[in-house]
Amino acid sequence: PDLAHPLSKFADALRKNGWPTELKAGLIGSCTNSSYEDMARAASVAKQALKAGIKAKVPFTISPGSEQVRATIARDGIMDVFDQIGGTVLSNSCGPCIGQWKRTDIPKGTVNAIVTSFNRNFAARQDGNPATHAFVASPEIVTAFAIAGDLTFNPEKDTLVGADGKEITLESPFGDELPARGFDAGEDTYQAPPPVEQRSAVSVKVDPASNRLQLLSPFNAWNGKDIEDATVLIKVKGKCTTDHISMAGPWLKFRGHLDNISNNMLIGAINIDNEKPNAVVNLLNGKTDAVPAVARDYKANGVKWVVVGDENYGEGSSREHAALEPRHLGGVAIIVKSFARIHETNLKKQGMLPLTFADPADYNKVAPTDKLSILGLTDFQPGKQFTVRGKRVDGSVYEFPVNQTFNENQITWFKNGSALNAMAAAFKAAKSA
Repeated sequence: PDLAHPLSKFADALRKNGWPTELKAGLIGSCTNSSYEDMARAASVAKQALKAGIKAKVPFTISPGSEQVRATIARDGIMDVFDQIGGTVLSNSCGPCIGQWKRTDIPKGTVNAIVTSFNRNFAARQDGNPATHAFVASPEIVTAFAIAGDLTFNPEKDTLVGADGKEITLESPFGDELPARGFDAGEDTYQAPPPVEQRSAVSVKVDPASNRLQLLSPFNAWNGKDIEDATVLIKVKGKCTTDHISMAGPWLKFRGHLDNISNNMLIGAINIDNEKPNAVVNLLNGKTDAVPAVARDYKANGVKWVVVGDENYGEGSSREHAALEPRHLGGVAIIVKSFARIHETNLKKQGMLPLTFADPADYNKVAPTDKLSILGLTDFQPGKQFTVRGKRVDGSVYEFPVNQTFNENQITWFKNGSALNAMAAAFKAAKSA
């Protein structure tokens, strides 16, 4: 929000900051700004251009927000308009917003500009290129830019040249909030499970050699003891979203294989010790290595580890892999100044301990080389603080309190090792009762 510019001042901002003015791609849709009205308003801009014989000057992609929206815009002719303008309608999915965009027009490292209606635009988010300037606008503005191919174009006052050589101005877009004929539900792709009495006979077979699918094994239950002398895997500096914790893009092909996708764990987080991503010291051998590699070595040697983080840790999305991966690679706790709510709950579901500093200033007490013990787990109660005891390499010791937000049910998750374990235990108990 602090970098927002009205259209009337956007061109000046581009020139003042030396940002690219030539547009390379326009992208709309995904989960945000992809309603029927959004699609209709974007199409109303495209119709005006088509009437003058103008098509999009740059690649223009559209990701419907749901199967319902996709089917309805197909029925109502909106999808045809996008096709005629030169757009490409993608699947109703996250699409390029989450990095599912095999971009080939720009070599990685080349400075360029795209404009999207997505709700995230941090470096390398859409195309894996940290040199891409990803600007954000409404779907109709993105459509206008894609038609002009120029970010200095102001659709409120500038003109476009039609096929007949005459100049046209775009009128304000319009779109019905709801479809006049109601929504088309689209294809029903739901596959119901077999009846309850038959499910125990179902066997899920996965090729052990597959690198994209892997059967999960239950996480171990809590051993009933406090956590003693856990190593700090990484002390994160600043923003750490779920994309920093578990990147998307090309990694998503491994989302069905927990061990393989865990090779992206925290590779985007900045290590406060060296101001670099994906570079931490392995305290077992003194060598600097990738974060997942060090975590794997700790796990192989029976070393428990924790992550220390900053404010709003885990913001961004509800991506469960960001909680699954630390648990899989031997993590026991994430201690931060504050959490994004959904990620905090996801960590609880996997049997992790999401903890917050009672005093955020205690973040400064912890060094990446310290050993941390979490005391008070044997009296785990909702709202009750734990004590973290830190041990420095010089032998000195310090303590600070941490808060937790577990309720009674969530404590059961932790004790059983995960929410799934707890559900399985409850089902087994009910069946044998």
